[in-house]
Amino acid sequence: MTRNVGSIDRVVRIVIGVALIAYGVVAKNWIGAIGIVPIATALIGWCPIYLPFGLSSCRAKTR
Repeated sequence: MTRNVGSIDRVVRIVIGVALIAYGVVAKNWIGAIGIVPIATALIGWCPIYLPFGLSSCRAKTR
Protein backbone atom coordinates (compact mmCIF):
# COMPACT_ATOMS: atom_id res chain seq x y z
CA MET A 1 0.00 0.00 0.00
CA THR A 2 1.44 3.29 -1.11
CA ARG A 3 0.29 6.32 0.84
CA ASN A 4 -2.19 8.44 -1.08
CA VAL A 5 -3.54 10.71 1.67
CA GLY A 6 -1.56 13.90 2.27
CA SER A 7 -1.20 15.83 5.52
CA ILE A 8 -3.94 18.41 4.87
CA ASP A 9 -6.28 15.66 3.70
CA ARG A 10 -5.53 13.72 6.89
CA VAL A 11 -6.41 16.66 9.13
CA VAL A 12 -9.66 17.25 7.23
CA ARG A 13 -10.57 13.56 7.51
CA ILE A 14 -9.94 13.54 11.26
CA VAL A 15 -12.05 16.67 11.78
CA ILE A 16 -14.90 15.24 9.69
CA GLY A 17 -14.67 11.88 11.48
CA VAL A 18 -14.77 13.46 14.93
CA ALA A 19 -17.68 15.69 13.88
CA LEU A 20 -19.65 12.69 12.59
CA ILE A 21 -19.02 10.74 15.78
CA ALA A 22 -20.02 13.75 17.92
CA TYR A 23 -23.20 14.18 15.88
CA GLY A 24 -24.02 10.51 16.32
CA VAL A 25 -23.56 10.73 20.09
CA VAL A 26 -25.62 13.92 20.44
CA ALA A 27 -28.39 12.72 18.12
CA LYS A 28 -28.21 9.17 19.51
CA ASN A 29 -27.98 7.97 15.94
CA TRP A 30 -25.99 5.21 14.20
CA ILE A 31 -24.64 7.72 11.65
CA GLY A 32 -21.86 8.53 14.09
CA ALA A 33 -20.33 5.12 13.37
CA ILE A 34 -19.53 6.31 9.83
CA GLY A 35 -17.00 8.69 11.42
CA ILE A 36 -14.71 5.72 12.02
CA VAL A 37 -13.99 5.41 8.28
CA PRO A 38 -12.40 8.84 7.68
CA ILE A 39 -10.44 8.58 10.93
CA ALA A 40 -9.12 5.13 9.96
CA THR A 41 -8.08 6.26 6.48
CA ALA A 42 -6.36 9.29 7.99
CA LEU A 43 -4.43 7.17 10.47
CA ILE A 44 -3.19 4.63 7.92
CA GLY A 45 -2.62 7.27 5.20
CA TRP A 46 -4.32 5.27 2.48
CA CYS A 47 -7.77 5.67 0.93
CA PRO A 48 -9.14 2.77 -1.13
CA ILE A 49 -11.52 5.06 -3.04
CA TYR A 50 -8.58 7.06 -4.43
CA LEU A 51 -7.02 3.91 -5.94
CA PRO A 52 -9.31 3.25 -8.98
CA PHE A 53 -9.25 6.93 -9.92
CA GLY A 54 -5.48 7.26 -9.59
CA LEU A 55 -5.83 10.12 -7.10
CA SER A 56 -3.37 11.13 -4.43
CA SER A 57 -3.24 14.13 -2.13
CA CYS A 58 0.39 13.42 -1.19
CA ARG A 59 3.08 15.71 -2.48
CA ALA A 60 4.83 14.50 -5.59
CA LYS A 61 8.17 12.83 -4.90
CA THR A 62 11.12 14.58 -6.52
CA ARG A 63 14.38 12.90 -7.35
